Amino acid sequence: MIDESAMDKSLGTTLPILLRNKVAEIPNYTLQAVKNKSGVFVRYSYSQVYQHVIELASSLKKMGVKKGDHVGLISDNRREWLITDYALLSLGAADVPRGCDSMGVEIRFILGFADCKISFFENARQLQKVLEKVEELPLLKTAILYEHPDEKTVAQAKEAGIEVINYSLLESEGTAVTKEEWLDIEKGMEEIQPDDVATIIFTSGTTGLPKGVQLTHDNYIAQCEVAHKVLGLMQPGDIWLTVLPIWHSFERAFCYMVIGLRGGFAYSKPIASVMLQDMALVQPQWMNGVPRLWEALAQGLFREVKKQDAIHKSAFYNFVAIGKLYYKFKERVCGLRCRYHWYPRFLDVIIGIIPFCLLWPFHRLGEMLVYKKILAKFGGKFRAAISGGGALQPETEAFYHAIGFKLLEGYGMTETAPVISVKNSKKPRSNNVGWVFPSLDVKVVAEKDGQVADDAPLKPGKRGLIMVKGRQIMKGYYKRDDLTQAIIDKDGWLNTGDLGMISYDEELKIVGRAKDTIVLLGGENIEPQVIEKAVNASPYIERTVVVGQDKKYVAALIVPDQQNVLSYAEENNILYDNYEELLETNEIQNLFRTEIDALDNAKTGFRTCERIFKFVLLTKPFEIGMEINAKQELMRHKIVKLYKKEYNSLFE
Repeated sequence: MIDESAMDKSLGTTLPILLRNKVAEIPNYTLQAVKNKSGVFVRYSYSQVYQHVIELASSLKKMGVKKGDHVGLISDNRREWLITDYALLSLGAADVPRGCDSMGVEIRFILGFADCKISFFENARQLQKVLEKVEELPLLKTAILYEHPDEKTVAQAKEAGIEVINYSLLESEGTAVTKEEWLDIEKGMEEIQPDDVATIIFTSGTTGLPKGVQLTHDNYIAQCEVAHKVLGLMQPGDIWLTVLPIWHSFERAFCYMVIGLRGGFAYSKPIASVMLQDMALVQPQWMNGVPRLWEALAQGLFREVKKQDAIHKSAFYNFVAIGKLYYKFKERVCGLRCRYHWYPRFLDVIIGIIPFCLLWPFHRLGEMLVYKKILAKFGGKFRAAISGGGALQPETEAFYHAIGFKLLEGYGMTETAPVISVKNSKKPRSNNVGWVFPSLDVKVVAEKDGQVADDAPLKPGKRGLIMVKGRQIMKGYYKRDDLTQAIIDKDGWLNTGDLGMISYDEELKIVGRAKDTIVLLGGENIEPQVIEKAVNASPYIERTVVVGQDKKYVAALIVPDQQNVLSYAEENNILYDNYEELLETNEIQNLFRTEIDALDNAKTGFRTCERIFKFVLLTKPFEIGMEINAKQELMRHKIVKLYKKEYNSLFE
């Protein structure tokens, strides 16, 4: 239910005004912290960043960038990305972003389809992806590079009719901005309307060509206005460690929300060793991450413990087990347990109070001996972190709960800019993806084949199709009104395509994708994501792809966790010549059969038809752009094609 009283209307109606207002309030607070070549984080204040924004906007305006233009932004996370984004927004232009891991065919399609005449590129390698088939981009005339290009690339671009400009040149030219030019840019900010497009983010998609999601200033401002209700633990001056792709809607929306809440950013990499080192230097209070990142960090900690002596190893495992059990009863006593079937809360307290009290002293001992040391690795000042972009494994979530690290799961989609729900930082309950943002209406309805069968909202605990409505809903797909009408109905309700249910305390739970449903020959409907999530809990499994459409049974393509498999082989003296041969050994095949059967069975809630009957171990991890998209989602149609031989072997 949309809650107008929860909205902070002092932020401004557009993103440039939001930044300008915060600069006036907190000019000397840190907005960006960037690591220099010496490994030291250099901090930039709100006023410094704003000055860089105005200076770049001045240079771009002289180049002819104006309101309504679409400008490419092909780069990974860096200080210049935010400055470029805000410079373009200040002129009323919309950026068209993408990361450096994108293939040339994607970049060319996106820049061409969005009619970009100018594009920023991180380096010459990204520009080369365009130059491979430059004839596909007849409109592109200017390329601005953050890093200095080589002469060969500049000459090649010139021959293709594209002028290459160094970002540093625009920076230096911008320093000459006059007071009149500065005021003129700020005057232009006032002319931008909330409904104007701020960005066009092309979804990687799990099927078909990328679709350009048009997100407006108001789509983002709507979330900024209510962020304080969900991120209640955030304090002015808090620093967020940013590791996820900034161009993606999840990280980007939080970027604007953090500014609205007077915080700042420190830039790092989603590599455990680099990230932990940066955490020690910056001591951040918050960060966003995808489930695989949290799983990798947890597994890394367990690998470290395995190398220790028996006493330390035993203490770690025992106190983590105690921590999990303690949190389980704490949930009951403190009202942190989701209710999908109604019952009075006091029953939870009655069940949990005695074990909770008995475990408390052991948990306190664990804090002193084990948990505190683990939390110190994260910088020691974390208030909370947010996991999004996929389902968080219950076992992973339980581990972080056990050590006292507040990990909040969230849910959303690019078309909703993107946050639909996030667990409340003050009262996070397990077994859901959080409270619905107060800026949105959400309902769960009966469905058939991914379409609405009855638009009446279902009662709490009833499974159905998740529909959302509100100011966060995209303006539409660029140049694709047909696709827009297919996903948003005449009353403004957007079909997320996700299956879920609402709890009695208004939290949202995801149970699968409507269009991913597998129908077996016997007519049984199978939700592959539920099985995949369960099986992925194994430390030996990195990815699972459940298949079986129109077959007698379900099977799986599995990407093993190579490091853990190799460790298992070493510990059990398994002889092999190479990794591919190791995966075929009886010992490893039996290991995976045992792991799958332990996680996918009647006791864990799966029907006989939902058991993985056969599996194949794949030798290589999935790559972005091949088997998974930028959001780490499985591109099932491509996977079946790429592994056709393995797929066929499962049903011989």
